[in-house]
Parts: sequence; C-alpha cells; structure tokens
Amino acid sequence: MKHGKNYTDSKKIVESDKLYDLAEACEVVCKTAKAKFDETVELHVRLGVDSRHADQQVRGAVVLPHGTGKNVRTLVFAKGDNEKAAQEAGADFVGAEELIPKIQGGWMDFDVVIATPDMMGVVGRLGKVLGPRGLMPNPKAGTVTPDVAKAVAEAKAGKIEYRLDKSNIIHCPTGKVSFGSEKLQDNVQTLMDAIVKAKPAAAKGVYIRSCVIASTMGPGVKVNPNKFMQQ
Repeated sequence: MKHGKNYTDSKKIVESDKLYDLAEACEVVCKTAKAKFDETVELHVRLGVDSRHADQQVRGAVVLPHGTGKNVRTLVFAKGDNEKAAQEAGADFVGAEELIPKIQGGWMDFDVVIATPDMMGVVGRLGKVLGPRGLMPNPKAGTVTPDVAKAVAEAKAGKIEYRLDKSNIIHCPTGKVSFGSEKLQDNVQTLMDAIVKAKPAAAKGVYIRSCVIASTMGPGVKVNPNKFMQQ
C-alpha cells in the first residue's frame, strides 16, 4: 500500500522496533499527526485470551478523565419518570416503541443507546440492527440501567465501552490530538487500568501481548505492555 508524504514523514519519527513508555508514546503520536483536522487517537490492545470461550471474554466500560473529544449523541429507551429523568439529564433522543420502526427504517443519528431494564423487551427487537454496530444496550457497559440520568451524564462525559473482537484485540478511541500528550496519557492509562482489572480468571500466560496507539492518519507507536501489568 502506497502512503502519502505526510505519513512517510511521520513514519520516520517512529522507531518501529522500540517499545515506548506511555508518556513518550503519546508525545510521538502528537508529533506524527499531520492532518488538517483534529485526529482521533486510538488504542489497540492484543490480549492473551481466546474470545471464543465465554470465560475469557473481556468487556466493560470506563469514563475517560478528559473525555473523547466527541459530541456524544444519546438515545434512551424509557417511559414515565425515567423518560423525564433522561430528558433532564440531556439525552438527545428519548422514547419507547415508537422509535422501533424509525430505527428499522435506517435512522441512526446516535452514538450510544441506553435503556431501562423494563424496556429491553422492546429494544431486543432491534438486535439485528444495533448488535452489529456495537450499539446494543448491555448491563456490563452500564447502558442497561434504572438510573438513566447517570448513564446519560457518563456517556456525555466520555464513557467508552471496550470489548474483544474476534482477533482478541480491543480497539478504543482515547481522545483527540489537540488534547496534548499529558491528557492522552491520562486517558490511555485509565483505559488500560480497566482492561487489566477485567482480566478473566481463566486467562493463562501473558495477558497483554501488545499495545499500540495511533492517530487517525498516523503510524502506530508501540507501547511497552509490561508497564501496565506492573502497576
């Protein structure tokens, strides 16, 4: 694959064989971001587990201390007092059964879906639509909850969900290049602390196999994974 001049220049800054400390890695990522827009910085973590086994799943959610830099649009399935609470908390869209045909028809102007437990029977009908997009409410992610106001506030504040893909890798946004290296470091450290804490009891051997951070258009920077397990 042929890369442009900006990527090629950025690649020269990164030592491909080096395992960087987190602080230095964040500094390098900021230096290699050459795009005219504010690039998103993502974390990619390969774990030593097998996602095919239920007892080796790694999934959860965490609020990043400096948010993601993205305006998060929230959709809440709730009725009665919970509907009012969601609206007062700043939810972008709130409703119940009437939203089903709209979403099934292709409307997807939201980033997070939250639901009260009593509404999951309704939301379940959207499994084939929301599931593949990673938007299905889940208790482990805190998006199925009776406290919808808290869930909306956390989503707006920068709460992200992490989970394994089929290749046993977790991919998560951790902020924007404009945050600067220190805020990015705080966000990545918070996410990694959560992933380490979520280590399954059935996991054997090396848990964090590799860790890479990269901006949208920049090259990946390898972070020393051993540092996270020592804390």
